[in-house]
Parts: sequence; structure tokens; C-alpha cells
Amino acid sequence: MNPKSLILLEYHKVLTKLTAFASFSASAEQASVLRPTSNLEKALMLQNLTREARHMLNLVGDISFNGAVDLRPLTDRALHGVVLEAAELLNVRNTLILSRDARRVLLDHQQEAPALFSAAKGLSDGLGLVDLISRTINDHGEVLDSASEALTRIRSEQKVTHGRLMERLSRYLTDPRSSRMLQETLITQRGGRYVLPLRAEFKGQLKGLVHDQSASGATIFIEPITVVDWNNKYRELELAERDEIIRVLRSLSERVADNAQSLNATSEAMVELDLALAKARYAEDLRASEPELVPFDLRPPEHHPGSQIRLIRARHPLLDQSKTIPIDVELDPETFAVVLTGPNTGGKTVTLKTVGLMVLMAQSGLQIPARSGSRLSVFRDVFADIGDEQSIEQSLSTFSGHITQLVRILKRADYRSLVLLDELGSGTDPQEGSALARAVLNDLICRRVTCIVATHYPELKTYAHTTRGAINASLEFDLETLRPTYNLIIGLPGRSNALAIAERLGLKAEIIEAARQELDPTELDAEDLLDEIHRQRDLARQNFELADQARQEAEDARDKLNARIEQYEIEHERLLEKAQEQAQNELEVLKDELASLRREMARLKEPREKIVDLEEHVEEIETKQEQTRRKKRVKSPRPKGEATPLRIGEKVLVRKLKTEGVVTDIEGETIEVQVGVLRLRLTSYEVERKRAAMDSIELPAEVKKAPAGKISLPAVASPGLELDLRGMRVEDALDKINDYLEQGYLSGIPFGRVIHGKGTGALRQAIRRVIKESSHVKRWEVGGEKDGGDGVSVVFFEEAK
Repeated sequence: MNPKSLILLEYHKVLTKLTAFASFSASAEQASVLRPTSNLEKALMLQNLTREARHMLNLVGDISFNGAVDLRPLTDRALHGVVLEAAELLNVRNTLILSRDARRVLLDHQQEAPALFSAAKGLSDGLGLVDLISRTINDHGEVLDSASEALTRIRSEQKVTHGRLMERLSRYLTDPRSSRMLQETLITQRGGRYVLPLRAEFKGQLKGLVHDQSASGATIFIEPITVVDWNNKYRELELAERDEIIRVLRSLSERVADNAQSLNATSEAMVELDLALAKARYAEDLRASEPELVPFDLRPPEHHPGSQIRLIRARHPLLDQSKTIPIDVELDPETFAVVLTGPNTGGKTVTLKTVGLMVLMAQSGLQIPARSGSRLSVFRDVFADIGDEQSIEQSLSTFSGHITQLVRILKRADYRSLVLLDELGSGTDPQEGSALARAVLNDLICRRVTCIVATHYPELKTYAHTTRGAINASLEFDLETLRPTYNLIIGLPGRSNALAIAERLGLKAEIIEAARQELDPTELDAEDLLDEIHRQRDLARQNFELADQARQEAEDARDKLNARIEQYEIEHERLLEKAQEQAQNELEVLKDELASLRREMARLKEPREKIVDLEEHVEEIETKQEQTRRKKRVKSPRPKGEATPLRIGEKVLVRKLKTEGVVTDIEGETIEVQVGVLRLRLTSYEVERKRAAMDSIELPAEVKKAPAGKISLPAVASPGLELDLRGMRVEDALDKINDYLEQGYLSGIPFGRVIHGKGTGALRQAIRRVIKESSHVKRWEVGGEKDGGDGVSVVFFEEAK
């Protein structure tokens, strides 16, 4: 990509923002020098990594390499025989721990993020260095006593020697005869030896070796002759400790050198992964979406390069996203050159930079601040002439600066390039500038170069209108507020607002009219026609917005009506149940009275015919009650949020399994759904209606309604296809596994994964013992190599009877 154009489009500022989202120094450095690729396959691969990284952020939270260091400089030094410091080795350990943790997370989600998992294969799992360094160096970067037997012995002797040395020196502090000669009652060090601060006037009265004196000369630091041997011994032990520490660190450094290739691969994988995660974090911050990257059409129209640009609600990534006016840019299959007109400071430069940055970001693997459905070709190069290397706020330019950059662009641009030109032909005589601008634009179009040209020359509007492959576009200006709206309109040229603005600002009407008289009548007619087109478009847009508002209000009213209907039906069901309950109670009372009457009549030997009518009445009431209950049972349930009930034969989505099935039976709120060879009993809230047409669905023979007399278990919510017991105590885990096996059996799920980890084996053995003894389990097996291995048990449930 053209380096100067990257600067003019302020691509480096995008990279600065991206760098802030990196958690690893090496990936931050990589982000700061990221360059767009012109290779479609590589661009798609980069976008795929970003998409998977964003998915992982939403799935498991952040995956951070914060605290890691780039291991490559350390391995290079180790390979050259340099002894790494304890703190550097501690960095190696901490980096490997982060590497191991990230590898495990991505291993657990390799199905959801295969590209990230592939990149994670380069991450080391520790290489034994984590444990080795942890046993040798503590978290403060100090070599442990246990690092070697020799170091254990040396430090033990040091403690004894130091204690005896301090004991002898302390006697001078507590003895009245010597303590009065000391400047302070303390023990200090000079030159690595323990000494006492003697007052200068007592020099010669305390035998010993003088090591130093204070700046004033009032204090002499003396080593009493009685502790010289102990100081010597302690110093020898310090030197022995130093040598042994160096030997230990050298051994560790050699292990680093031995694993240099794997450690370097770990850093490279970390850079790739963290850069993808940084792109994902940046995308979340921008509320960005993945663009569709497409190749150039191999068989375009003869005049067309085959490029595509479609940006939906695109926002400049460097401006305040809450205040930025989004733009829509879509070129039809016949168009590849845009002539952009509009008022000064109306947003032309921002529009050019927005399009340019969308392309550069997309080809760098960055998601773009635009809506889903945006589509871009992968350009070989992007060329820009925007201002004079000025920012958006200071878009000053010079004619010479424009021409110099223009010469470079015209030499290098081809049909696979994108060219963005700001105020083409400005900075010189308007007539010559206009002619030059038309000639440059004509050259680009003849060579089939995709381009967007911002200009204020009216002649270019006419050129775009009459030239195949070109189209006008404009940025709106509100004459009421005298401010630009920054709305981009493809297909309409911008209006000349000078006279209208002057009139609105109060310039005399006669001056405005005189100015109009000076203009070419045809130009006035064209401007009047353009004004009318804009007015008609504004009116159409207002009508569309009103229609859209009406549609939204209708949808809201429908939703409210559906909610009211649902609430009414709930209330109706409640009242019906209450009435049935009351009727049932009254019926029971009536039956009790009838039984009592039978007994009384039998006792009195009265004829039974007297109570026949009453018995028939009771039977009639019971029959009606049963019919009411049966009607309630066969009433079709509705999926949550739906206004119409489900029907037998309708396709539904089983929410928890994310699998499609067919409704084979409905009984009250319980639905029987056939999923493959499985038949599940579910509630209406556990399924979601498929939107395909239902009337044409034929119920296949294998999913016909179960024969009468079959006993079905009550619907039990699925416990899910996975149970994670890692980190639990055995007792707690046993409760969980028993509940899971029972729910899994009753809900009808075919199988489930029980994750218990490998660990010491106690949890694994206890879990598998329960699985083997469970009557709900048909069989079980150890997880596959890619499914967790011995850390996972896969259970296959018996079919519920």
C-alpha cells in the first residue's frame, strides 16, 4: 500500500487506537506497524480470525496475555551463552503459564474457533520449565534455598555464621566501656563487611581495621579485630552463594536455550492471537461489523473494472461515534467513479477518508464501523490526495502539492486501485483548474480506475452525468439552519447555495437579483431543476419516514394486542380452572349426599327409583366436567411470544439442543417432538417456531403419533449436553452427577459429556463408579482425543419408558 496515502488517510491513528487494545507488548508493537494486504485469501483469513476472536470474547470473556513478555530476545541471549537473571527467568515462567491457560481455553472451544485454535497450537504447555523455575525462583525473583543441595548448605552456614558475627558485635553495643566510644549503638556495613561507627576521638582505643570514615571525619567505621575471622568466613559464604546462584541460573538458561524453538513459536503464536483479540476488542468498542470481502468481477462490463463498494451506515472511525453522521455508499454494477460535490466544511473530506479507511481496515483484518451487509472489493492499492497532509480540521492545500501527488498517483494507479481525490484542480485559475480536473477524471475513467473525486466545479457535475461509469453524489446543506447535514446522497449533484445563503443572511434582494442576471440562463434553469429534484427527494424521504413510522406503530400495536390476547387467555384459563375446581367440589358434595341418601333408603327399604333421576343428574355433571378437561388438554399450545398455536406436523427448533424437529403430538402445554430417531416431551417454552410454511408439511411414517396406550413420562427440562464438575469436592460432585443422570434420562436427551478432569484421579474414579452403577445409563466411554481424553466421560442414556 502507498505509504503517503496511508498517512493522508490517517491510518496510523487507527493503528494507535488498535494498539491500546493489545494486552501483550509484542502484539502492540505488531499492531503499530500493521499494513493492509492486497491478497484476498489473506484478508479473508485475517477477518476470520477477528470474527472468531470476537465470538470468544462474548463466549468466555477476555483472553488476556497481560504480564507476558516476548521470549525471543531472551532465547537469543540464552543461545549465545548469556546467563539469564532470575527476574528474566520468572518472566519466562509467567509467560508460559499464560500460554498454557490460553491454550486450554481454546482447546475447549476448538469447534467454535478452529482458526484461533490452529494458531494456538504454537503455544507451549509449559515444557516442564514452569515447574522447574517455580521450584527454583520465588515470586519476588529470588533464588530459593532449595534450588540446589549446595545452596541449601551454604545458606544454612550463612545463618549460623551471621548469627555468631552479630552476637560478637552486639557485645560492643551493650558493654558500657565500648558503647561510650560509639557514635551510635548500631551495626552497619562498609565494603561488604560488618563494622561499628566509632567516634574519631577514640581512634586507637578499639583495636580493629578501619574501612571508612564519615564526610565530617567525626566517625570512623571500624571492624573490631575479634570479628575479622567471622567477617572473612561470612564473606566467603556470600561469594560461594553468588557462584552457586550463577550455576543454578546458568542451568535454567541452558534449559531455555534447549527449548528456544518452542519458546519462540509460543511468542509468535501469542502475537498472532493477541493481535486478533485486540482487533476484536476494538471492534466491540467501535460497534463494528465484519465486511464482506469480494474479488474483482472476472467478467465485468467492458467499461467497468469489476470492483464493488457498498457501505451501509458507515462511520469515520476516528470521530466521536455518538456524534458522527453515518453515510451510505453503494455503487451499482455500472458505476465505479463518483463525483462528490457539496458545501465547504460540508463533509466531503470526511467522506473520502471514511471510504478510504473502511477499505484499509477491512484489508487489515479489522471489522469496520458500518452495518452488517457492507461489501468491499480487495484493492491492490489505495491512493489519496487529500489536502496537504493536513488533518480533517485543517484541510489547507496548495496547487503544487496537489499536482506532485497527482503525478505519482496517475503513474501507479490501475484498474485494481482505489483513488480518492479531494478538491481536484483547486488552488489555481478556476477555468484552468476545471479543465484539468475533467481531464484527470477522464483519464481515470478511461483506464477503469475506481475513484471518488470531491470538487466544487459545476462542470464536473455535467461530466459525471453524461459519462458512462460515473455518477454524481452530494452532501446536503440545510438552508434553514445554514449548516451542512453531512448526509450523503448518491445519484444527485450538490446545489450551488451561494445566492440562497446570501439571501438568508440578509443581502439586499436587488443585489441577489442582479447576481442572478449575471448567471447563464441555462445554468439557472439547471439549478432550479436541481432544487426541484432535491425538494421532491426530501418530500419522498419524509413520506418514507412517515410510512416507516406508521409501520413501526402498527407493529407495536400488534405486539401489544398479542400481549393483551395472551394475557386474556391466561386470565381465561385461570378463571376456567377456578370454576372447574369449584364445580368439582360441588360435585363431590353432591355425590356424598347421594351416597348418604342411598344408605338411608336402603335402611328404610324405600324403592330405588326415587333416586334414579338424581343419579343421572350427577352422571351428566361428571360427563360435562370430563369433556371440559379433555378440551383443555387438546388445546394447542403456543411457543413463547407467538400469537398462533402450534399444530401437529409443524417444524420447530428445540432451543436447548439447537436442533430442528417435527411436532408429533400435543397434549395441553406438553408437546411431543421427533428429532431424528429421538422423541422428546417438551413444554411450549422449550421450542421455537420455524418460519417455513406449515400447511405443506407431510408427517413422515416414522414420526406418526405414538399408538394409544403408550405411557409417556411427564416433560422434564433438559439438563444440557454437558456437565462440568472440575474443581468440585467429591461429595458435591456426586450430588450433581446423580441429579444430572436422572434429569438426562427423564428428559430424553441421547447422551451427555461429563467433564471431571484428570487431576489425581479421585474425582474421576468416583464419577465413573456412579455412572457404571446408574440404571439410567445404557453405556459410557472415555472422551476422544480431541474431546478431553481421560478428563471426560461420555454417557449414553437409556430410553425413557
